[in-house]
Amino acid sequence: MKYDKIITIEPGKRSGKPCIRGMRITVYDILEYLAGGMTEAEILEDFSELTSEDIKACLAFAADREKKLFVASL
Repeated sequence: MKYDKIITIEPGKRSGKPCIRGMRITVYDILEYLAGGMTEAEILEDFSELTSEDIKACLAFAADREKKLFVASL
């Protein structure tokens, strides 16, 4: 999935952490909710401004970042 239009990084917003579409909701926030047991439906219910694509973009971003860390360690 291409997430470059969804995941944004702005130095002055949330200390430069990756956010969703320029909002103040970070990728980390979403991943933490999922890891804590929230379902996609629950997240979307709590944050009406988010979409299913936003959550998928967070997962794709995290997977890509993990892949880059693995390759860099070789």
